[in-house]
Amino acid sequence: MANFPAKLPQVPYGAVYFRKSNPPREDWTRDYGIASSDGLNTFRHWFMWSAIERAPGKYDWDDFDRQLDLAAENGMATVIAEFTMASPDWLQRKLDFARMCKADGTLMASQHSPSVAVGGFGEGLGGAGPLTLNAPEVHEAVMGFLTELAGRYRGHPGLLGYDVNNEVNYSPDYDFSKPTAAAFRVWLRQKYGTLDALAKVWHRYSYAEWDDIMPPRQIQPYSECLDWLRFREDNFYGHVQDKIDTIRAVDPDAKIISHGIAGAVTALAGHGCNDWRAAEQVEIYGYTWIGARKGNQPWRNFFAGDLIRGAARGKPFWHAERQGGPLWMQPQVLGRDKEDARVATPEDIRLWSLASFAAGARGMMNLRYRPLLNGPLFGAFGAYGMDGSRTPRSEMQARIGRWVNAPEQTACMAAKPVRGDIGLLMIPEAQRFDLLLSSQGGFKTYQDAMWGAYRAFFDMGVQADWVHDQDIEKYDVIYAPYPIMMPAELAGRLAKWVVDGGRLISEACPGYFGDDGRVGVQQPNNGLDAVFGVVEDEVEFMPDIGDRIRLSLDSDADAMLRGGGFLQSYSPKGAKVLGHFEGGRVAITTSTHGKGRTLLVGTHMSAGHFRDLETDGAGAAVWFQACVDWAGITPAIQTGNMAVQGRLHRDGDQRYLWLINPTPDAQQIAVTIDGAPLAVKETLWGDAGATHIPGRDAVIVAL
Repeated sequence: MANFPAKLPQVPYGAVYFRKSNPPREDWTRDYGIASSDGLNTFRHWFMWSAIERAPGKYDWDDFDRQLDLAAENGMATVIAEFTMASPDWLQRKLDFARMCKADGTLMASQHSPSVAVGGFGEGLGGAGPLTLNAPEVHEAVMGFLTELAGRYRGHPGLLGYDVNNEVNYSPDYDFSKPTAAAFRVWLRQKYGTLDALAKVWHRYSYAEWDDIMPPRQIQPYSECLDWLRFREDNFYGHVQDKIDTIRAVDPDAKIISHGIAGAVTALAGHGCNDWRAAEQVEIYGYTWIGARKGNQPWRNFFAGDLIRGAARGKPFWHAERQGGPLWMQPQVLGRDKEDARVATPEDIRLWSLASFAAGARGMMNLRYRPLLNGPLFGAFGAYGMDGSRTPRSEMQARIGRWVNAPEQTACMAAKPVRGDIGLLMIPEAQRFDLLLSSQGGFKTYQDAMWGAYRAFFDMGVQADWVHDQDIEKYDVIYAPYPIMMPAELAGRLAKWVVDGGRLISEACPGYFGDDGRVGVQQPNNGLDAVFGVVEDEVEFMPDIGDRIRLSLDSDADAMLRGGGFLQSYSPKGAKVLGHFEGGRVAITTSTHGKGRTLLVGTHMSAGHFRDLETDGAGAAVWFQACVDWAGITPAIQTGNMAVQGRLHRDGDQRYLWLINPTPDAQQIAVTIDGAPLAVKETLWGDAGATHIPGRDAVIVAL
């Protein structure tokens, strides 16, 4: 065999295959043959340290060597998923002092992973192992294993690249070990320089030595807790970078890949799921998103792809783990209808795949090629049968794989989604502070507000992109669903962005908490009062009864809307009043600031909208339509049916239109582009001349 890495396919398309305990060795040759003939071109395998270095310096590579050789023989590419979080039992015994622990001293147990039925794993979402990399001895051992791994497979014709740190995340309950406490002190010293400087921010005045500092045990909105959350993220991604640098030093040619869980809205603060930061470190990023665990609602089928497209900032990204079969008795599915992705149908697989490609994904993996045979996830997720035989689900998977990799689709798959009509502002500091602020009541205001805004625009056929606070200058219109904490630097950039012509729509309490979580005595804080043309009249922080907030637009006073989260009323200082809370306080204002404009509402409409829809309410569509009208947004794509999502892709002068019906029922369509009837150059998928799209299907055309 030639000695060079495998070529990146037009669209990497395949599955996670070998996990040591499954599939049986006697089936491997047959499975590879079926997979390659079915249009699958890429496999990812779990290279678990605990299954390879079985004694100090004694490696068992046999099963893994065979996977790469079979890939080369069948013209497939291999992604090596490094699983150094699964540490050898002998090393855990030897370095027991470096075991992760909780704040109360409880040590992280070594256990089997439910996703692989192999020992050596720790607790958490998939990114944590029992030993902390903050211990130099553990760090050295991990990098030593990765050096052996990369050295063994460098240049193999079956190798495409390395997936680093599965589902990039950590457990918030761990790690309070001594090595991590020591690393925290180093981080603090680099940030503050002196104990006196730290004391001014933390309000801890009796630290005599840096060694007096311990990780905070409380979860409260204090500066020390914010620093702990920031440190955890910095520390985690620092170790990921160390892994990448170690692999790169040995194998500079293979791709460096990683994937998260599309968790930036729900788990950035607690679990470190910062998809922007993770994507920045690698060449190709991706995400795990499984309908059985997340729900099969239409908006959810697009959410993760849209989020990761924003986080990837133009880099290629994959739907790295997509469901291909059922999920049985796991807690995420209990009580839900089987149609809600518990029993995946071929039509589900078609929808999940095409929706992800419409959102911009240019690679796809089923998280199982065929189901596991043991452990709590037996029988789950595989498109092929328990014995590796073809099924209607695998046939649908094969049809899509052949289509995306056909030579005639090269141009279509090279095109990318155009920029959205509006940007949804992601402020990591706001999520971190909300985690601390909401810890006692278990509120989910941030999550519900972000999801509510996305869902509202989605349901209106308005493409909303997820925009990190460092990328605001790329958009003309930005919606801020939950901007309650805003560093002074960001407040200043937002103000300048508005002055330069930006249109900003903000929900309640913009920048109420400033640097280090401190409340601004003038509200809105950090100069934002001038941007919005108001000062605060009253404020109420009662998210437990936020759903009782009622308000209306003066232009439609009969449509009483439900708020959510907090309430902030205003006294105009140049702004125009557009709406009132029940009882008469000013709720909605608009203002001109420089060349730009602002629209401010004094409650979290998005959270109220989301919760109302979740309980079969009407939501606040009137508010979001008013926002679209105020911003002057006219979506280029009009499908004639809000149930059908249209996404425009572009590559140079060539444009492609993806029309996705995420509902189970056929939907009528009457499509226009920029007000003109649809002009089709070539039909690529479906029937462009039809007046309807079948359920969970698509029409894809070149314009």
